[in-house]
Amino acid sequence: MTDNSAFDEIFADVPLMAILRGMGVERSLATATRAWDLGITAVELPIQTPTDVEALRVVADAARERGLTVGAGTVVTLEHVQQAKDAGAAFTVSPGLDLDIVRASHEAGLPSIPGVATASEVQRALGDGLTWLKAFPASLLGTGWFPAMRGPFPQAKFVATGGMGSGNAKAYLDAGVKVVAVGSALEDDAQLPALAQLLG
Repeated sequence: MTDNSAFDEIFADVPLMAILRGMGVERSLATATRAWDLGITAVELPIQTPTDVEALRVVADAARERGLTVGAGTVVTLEHVQQAKDAGAAFTVSPGLDLDIVRASHEAGLPSIPGVATASEVQRALGDGLTWLKAFPASLLGTGWFPAMRGPFPQAKFVATGGMGSGNAKAYLDAGVKVVAVGSALEDDAQLPALAQLLG
């Protein structure tokens, strides 16, 4: 059995998470800083290349100076789990449901959020003790997916990821999503005021 209730604290009262994918070291740090200044405390860096891992290390160091944590995303191998830990990540996120990855992360001291898109996957994840789940790709699942899942699985807490921005984030939060993960929206000056508004 695993447990990822640590995300209750990681996400606390902030309904947004920043995903910084493939931005390189300098842009990742600049965008993470922008997210933190806006009030988005949860930041995830997908680690698909050595440059991504280096960016994660730099952003994780900067986060620690603010008393914040950073997670590693697109964690799909056991090697990724080790890279995430070595780079200073505090949690892992995966696009799909692989309980071996979840358990390896757990053993490394990193709570993990697996990706789900079906009732079967939600049921399997909850059965393993996980309550926080990443709904991916959220824009294709649609807002109606979340109330439908809440019927049989009221304990599930969803992070909506994939195709999210200032234009649709509120609709997903209104549908019962706990956290919306935004990526390129953070580099779009036009979207920043709307994102800030979501943070109250």
